[in-house]
Amino acid sequence: MSRKDMLISRLPKLGERVERKDVVSVVKLHGVITSQASPLAARGVINLASTESALKRAFGHERLKAVALQINSPGGAPTQSSLVAERIRQLADEKGVPVLAFTEDVAASGGYWLACAADEIYAHRTSLVGSIGVISNSFGFARLLERFGIERRLYATGEGKSRLDPFSPERPEDVEWLNKLHAQLQDLFVEWVKQRRGDRLVESDELFTGDVWLGQKAVELGLVDGVGNLREIVGKRYPDAEIVVAEPRKPLLAKLGVGAPAAAVLEAVQHRSLWSRFGL
Repeated sequence: MSRKDMLISRLPKLGERVERKDVVSVVKLHGVITSQASPLAARGVINLASTESALKRAFGHERLKAVALQINSPGGAPTQSSLVAERIRQLADEKGVPVLAFTEDVAASGGYWLACAADEIYAHRTSLVGSIGVISNSFGFARLLERFGIERRLYATGEGKSRLDPFSPERPEDVEWLNKLHAQLQDLFVEWVKQRRGDRLVESDELFTGDVWLGQKAVELGLVDGVGNLREIVGKRYPDAEIVVAEPRKPLLAKLGVGAPAAAVLEAVQHRSLWSRFGL
């Protein structure tokens, strides 16, 4: 039989009823969470803009049984983490379907924030899960400027306008301000985790220290509901459903193969530093 005949044989006959399967949509949330849109690819960067099209497609199937989130992220921007998680919950409530999250290498910090948007979370036994905390980092170049005789000229109105300027000496009051900001963000993170996980969380001093745990320990702490992978869990839960991956639309420059090399290098260095915190 020729290839053409084989394809024709698979087409439904005239008047033949085609049985449509139920669908479990999969959305891949892979990469660093950042508000900075990448002109080169939607993959490798997570924000509301980059995930919106994939989420709409995932929740748009007529015979939708569930949506699975495949999460592999070291975290990033708290606002984008919250915006994406809120969008997932909005669509899930509108469609009335369950959302299952599956962690891969890491679902830490903002990555775990995303996982908590699901009704159930499953981790691989080697997954790194947690890191419920807030972190920021910078560099100080004041001494470097001094060494080369470079004078810093900074003009601003308001005491707080030039806080944490990397080219000026660090001020204790700036660090105190940053610590207060971190504490407020931490409270919001903890509130979200408690809201989503409820009485599944175990009373433990370990939970909100910023530590990460492997899959089985995360189960014991109530951070996830079980150990397993997407194919295994979905296959048992929805044995007759078709698994369909919802891909985001590619940015224009990605389609054209055009990009800014210097910006791409800087972005890669920043992202590498976030992944390396978890040995990845």
